[in-house]
Amino acid sequence: MAKLKLEIVTPEERKFSGDVDMVVVPGVEGELGILPLHVPLMTRLLPGEVRITQDGKETELVIGTGFLEVSPTQVAILTDLAMADIEIDEQAAEEAVRRAEARVKEKDLNSEEVAEIEGSIARSLAQLKFKRRRRPPLPGPS
Repeated sequence: MAKLKLEIVTPEERKFSGDVDMVVVPGVEGELGILPLHVPLMTRLLPGEVRITQDGKETELVIGTGFLEVSPTQVAILTDLAMADIEIDEQAAEEAVRRAEARVKEKDLNSEEVAEIEGSIARSLAQLKFKRRRRPPLPGPS
């Protein structure tokens, strides 16, 4: 079966590099599934979950905003954030949301500052959703 060469790169590191069967990303128009021989495209990415299928196993990462470039044999994700479940500090993400929400209520912010704060909130909320979806269920009544 044909494979895709996937690269996920943040400003700090190459987070993933390898041959995959499929990748699903959070695009601006909704989730986008990419298989080998996909039509070439470029699009913006929103904070959310990337699902990577590789030899029958699925790997999931949460990403921030960024860009996706697709060719028939390659997928490149350039993003400001890429984290696995174990890397997410839930309390720190919750605190980041609280701080950003308080900051956005300030009256002296320009539109660029508001957009930056809203982006920070979206990234933190994506991390929380990703982390909480993987939390084991609480034991129910016996």
